[in-house]
Amino acid sequence: MCSPPPGPLGVLSSAYFRDGHSGHPPAVVLPDGGLQMSQAFHHDPVMADEVVELLAPVPPGLVVDATLGAGGHASLVLGRLGHLAVLGLDRDPDAVAAATRVLAPFGDRAIVRRSRFDLLDEVVRSVQESRHAEPVVSGVLFDLGVSSPQLDRGERGFSYRSDAPLDMRMDPTGGPTAADLVNTADERELATMFAENGEGRFARRIARAIVAARPIRTTGELAEVVRQAVPAAARRTGGHPARRVFQAIRIAVNEETDQLAVALGAALALLRPGGRCLVLAYHSGEDRLTKALFHRAATGGCECPPGLPCACGAVVEYRLVYRGARRPRPAEVERNRRSEPARLRVIERIEPDDPAQLSGGQVA
Repeated sequence: MCSPPPGPLGVLSSAYFRDGHSGHPPAVVLPDGGLQMSQAFHHDPVMADEVVELLAPVPPGLVVDATLGAGGHASLVLGRLGHLAVLGLDRDPDAVAAATRVLAPFGDRAIVRRSRFDLLDEVVRSVQESRHAEPVVSGVLFDLGVSSPQLDRGERGFSYRSDAPLDMRMDPTGGPTAADLVNTADERELATMFAENGEGRFARRIARAIVAARPIRTTGELAEVVRQAVPAAARRTGGHPARRVFQAIRIAVNEETDQLAVALGAALALLRPGGRCLVLAYHSGEDRLTKALFHRAATGGCECPPGLPCACGAVVEYRLVYRGARRPRPAEVERNRRSEPARLRVIERIEPDDPAQLSGGQVA
């Protein structure tokens, strides 16, 4: 999907990094309408305490919030961890506008850019050039998927719960829409897309029904086509039958999987020793991709038999902070049901082959 090149949209300042400041600057009064915009794009950050706790030990420097949203995670990091500054990226102009206002009180410690996260390396370099210094990246955070404001605003076309134009673009200013995809992809492409997103049993039936019902222009039309394609007995359990279909289409429209693979590789390469990359995934495909990439990084790509000394020359530069993935606490799930599928994985950059750093498990 085409998006505008990364550029400043509400850049707060980069003087903090240049001057080596820490702590909070004086509070800044929000512009007129800022509070309303922030409230309109409000989003409860998932596993926020865990994110802050896991970033607390990293060395002073810059945390790249690659999926800034309304600035929930970023504002907590800035508020609780005085040794860190934040560069926030998001391709949704509404999110960028809201986050710029939310982070304004942190002044020089916050930079907001409108960009896709697979361009984070390019954006970090642009920050470097603007302040004539090497950016010290101490952390990168990915909070994947769609945000609550995007789901709840029916006109964005992400939700099957309201009837609206079939859009689903994270950046609504350009690129193909969900309607373009639904009305042009052939039956096999649609079936494969749905099957890969967990809709294995009825993927072909749903794809066939969509092709037969074209043109499909709204979320309501698509949801009804999917509902009718699924047998009545299967509709009685498992939630709305269109849930996985809508998720699969959204991921494809926004090229989320392809962009994540690029962005994670760039994030790991940017980290300084002691820096950490955190990934919150809500979809099994995103979590599998993250797990595989982190495993490869934490083993240096070693393919030697387990339990034997490495003979392939692999160099280990990362360690898993803990094995597997953390889940939200029950109290958070009860408060915010949308947090339930979240999986949080964390990896840390170390000095190459530092034996003191390798405890804690190299395999997820």
